[in-house]
Amino acid sequence: MRIAVVGIPGGWSSEALADAVAKATGERLLLDLGGARLDLSTGQVLCGGPGLRPVDLCRLDAVLIKKAAPQYSPDMIDRLELLRFVAGRGVPCLSDPERILRLVDRLACSVTLSLAGLPLPPTTVTEDPAEALDAVLGYGRAVLKPLFTSKARGMVLLDAASLGREASAQVLERFRAANRVLYIQQALDLRGQDLGVCFLGGEYLGTYARRKDVSPSAGGVSPSAGGAGSWSTSTESGGRYAAFDPPAEIIELARRAQEPFGLDFTCVDVALTDSGPYVFEVSAFGGFRGLKAARGLDVAGLFTAYVLRRLKQAREPRT
Repeated sequence: MRIAVVGIPGGWSSEALADAVAKATGERLLLDLGGARLDLSTGQVLCGGPGLRPVDLCRLDAVLIKKAAPQYSPDMIDRLELLRFVAGRGVPCLSDPERILRLVDRLACSVTLSLAGLPLPPTTVTEDPAEALDAVLGYGRAVLKPLFTSKARGMVLLDAASLGREASAQVLERFRAANRVLYIQQALDLRGQDLGVCFLGGEYLGTYARRKDVSPSAGGVSPSAGGAGSWSTSTESGGRYAAFDPPAEIIELARRAQEPFGLDFTCVDVALTDSGPYVFEVSAFGGFRGLKAARGLDVAGLFTAYVLRRLKQAREPRT
């Protein structure tokens, strides 16, 4: 059985999943979509990786999608379209790239969550600078978020109550130079942590917390990667993973959040605040390292076993 992992060569989770698949199947195929070639006339999607000759993804038994690109960006959509072609040719892709396409754009993810009745932080989305400024001033403290990002990259905390109208407008204009659509959320008091609630095949797998010491930032504006004192719990800006056992109602909230997307493995970001729990987003790619570091779970091995069971069930004759 030939199963490839689409990921980032050298990336921790991609390498771990490729190792797990190799252990189960005897072949290690870690492929980088950055060098993929789609030939519509022949129906081939050729893709290779370090030390590997290109293989036709359409002739494999399955493709496991760990990472579509090094970072979230509009380019990721184009790469997922290549994988949608592979899935359309009958190759099982886990998770289904068409389902992943529904959530890599932060706005698309938020719209789906809101329509499903999930509690999101107060959020404004607009292309109009004046409307954005009104929202920021109304929130007092707001987080500006790119539509394509992970680990809080590119996010900005804007304390409009401290800066005032004119300075806040200047911050918004700088953000708008790189982000045509302004996605603005009221800043929440995370009490130093947020949660990653993970599911495998729709079943609850475990939860980890991202924690960091909270210290105030100065000047009214704080970028996401601000180092010590950064407002974000992201591990890239000083956060650390820790075990967390959520109550049943939080697990059920996260289950409802991931349900509309139907991914094979997913992580739901949840914030616990004094005003109640909020869902930030649903991720198609995160969770492996958090569950390993906080709970000792070999998610790569569990996911591989899950995939093999799915493939076996698909091959069994129906009675």
